Amino acid sequence: MRILLVHPNYHSGGAEIAGNWPPAWAAYLAGALRGAGYDDVHFIDAMTDHVDDAALEARIRELKPDVVGTTAITPSIYKAEETLKIAKKVSPAIITMLGGVHATFMFKQVLTEAPWIDVIVRGEGEEILLDLVRAIDDGRWPLARHDIEGLAFLDGHDIIATKAAPTVKDLEKIKPDWGILEWGKYIYIPLGKRVAIPNMARGCPFTCSFCSQWKFWRDYRIRDPKAVVDEIETLVNDHEVGFFILADEEPTINRKKFIAFCEELIARGLPEKIQWGINTRVTDILRDEEYLALYRRAGLVHVSLGTEAAAQLKLDLFNKETTVEQNKKAIRLLREADILVEAQFIVGLENETAETLEETYRMAMDWKPDLANWSMYTPWPFSNLFEELGDKVEIHDFDKYNFVTPIIKPAAMDRAELLDRVMNNYRRFYMRKALFSYPWQGTGYRRKYLLGCLKAFLKAGFQRTFYDLGRVNYWGPQSKKGVDFKFDRTRTNHRAETGDWKAAAETSRKALKREAVVHEAAKEVKGGVIKACGGGTQQLTDEDADEFNGAPTRGDAPGRSGAHI
Repeated sequence: MRILLVHPNYHSGGAEIAGNWPPAWAAYLAGALRGAGYDDVHFIDAMTDHVDDAALEARIRELKPDVVGTTAITPSIYKAEETLKIAKKVSPAIITMLGGVHATFMFKQVLTEAPWIDVIVRGEGEEILLDLVRAIDDGRWPLARHDIEGLAFLDGHDIIATKAAPTVKDLEKIKPDWGILEWGKYIYIPLGKRVAIPNMARGCPFTCSFCSQWKFWRDYRIRDPKAVVDEIETLVNDHEVGFFILADEEPTINRKKFIAFCEELIARGLPEKIQWGINTRVTDILRDEEYLALYRRAGLVHVSLGTEAAAQLKLDLFNKETTVEQNKKAIRLLREADILVEAQFIVGLENETAETLEETYRMAMDWKPDLANWSMYTPWPFSNLFEELGDKVEIHDFDKYNFVTPIIKPAAMDRAELLDRVMNNYRRFYMRKALFSYPWQGTGYRRKYLLGCLKAFLKAGFQRTFYDLGRVNYWGPQSKKGVDFKFDRTRTNHRAETGDWKAAAETSRKALKREAVVHEAAKEVKGGVIKACGGGTQQLTDEDADEFNGAPTRGDAPGRSGAHI
């Protein structure tokens, strides 16, 4: 049986300005398939190769696959649906499969608007996909689909969702097939090196209102640090990867294992061959002040901090336990440890004003991060905050849910002015860095890295791909009146279908413990203590982190690199 995996051709001008990112999901699923004896697996990276619909159709005709599968986050859902429609056009006999976080929760809407999709894989894909492929290979499809956990499909006019499948219990059994990717395509522009996105853990013990990771992955599970380093060593030796970013939302949650990971990298001499970056919380940096030098020796050179917003009001809305002064101190500590730091600001909420946007710029200048990023607030349609926002979200064109398009219209300004003021922050921040900072950072690694970041930024700006500026017709302050975000306002939104996932989460032991932590945080907020990422004032202890990493039960509820098809 021939299986074709396709990464949809979606572009937004966001993170991709730093380079082409390898679609880790394809490697994880290909590894699971080949480990089970299915060797006739092919992959098309339509995004990196800019494969248009006509060329994709020709490739599918040439390959003659029995099964075509793709994945989608919210902004790429329409491209994913179109990819599978093309497969059905080539041959109605092709079985079309879709996975990913959006389809997991929005399966009713997806199947309604794209009835040519034969089946949706809900949740982690490795084990569910194997059950599905075996049923097809054995000739038990489509009758067996009702008996396979973790699926959604159309049965006549009815939309059927089978029982949620358990999460993957042993992450060490997952062996990604990194060889399915053409590594020469995946270059991190700032360093000119091949880049990978391995993962150390799945899930998160915190419940930030704007996030879906804890919902999708369900359980917080962390891998053996030595196994993660084994994988990185393979990427270095077999695929000449020179830079990686851990896919985890917060790899430092379990400090004990993160330290062991760093020590293992050092023991094998890998920091001489590969450097890396992470996303993490301000509070973790403050907690780990005495270990930052170790992290740098292990090759950690770039930390992106979720400072989120400058206004304390916004920090409260996002359930962040971070204060403005903590943000500033964390950035200083990282710079003193010779680790480049990127401050992430969330902008574009209903209460955004010209003054709050100016405040984020002043904060960036005061905190002195090496890099700054202003992301438009994007309310995932299956997040808690989306429901809380209610009618304030009037745009349901998911193609624009990409962190660069203003989804929510602030009460005090229109979307074009919001975009213009964000661009003004970028222009001022990076102009000052280009003139007075980056060229004078010595002659070593830091200077090379920062000038590489500036190169990537300028290249995307010149090509008008940054923030999708060319497509929306933004050319500077003088073009505000002509900006057109091209929203498809005919699209409406269905409620996310959590169903069995949510009910199971509420009865899960780990979810109950998580809720207790959040409950205490909520009580302390009323007393004036600021919170973060849904957590309490305390950090997770090593014992707490290991507790969250316990084996899930079959009844547990849902739950970034990895296994969503």
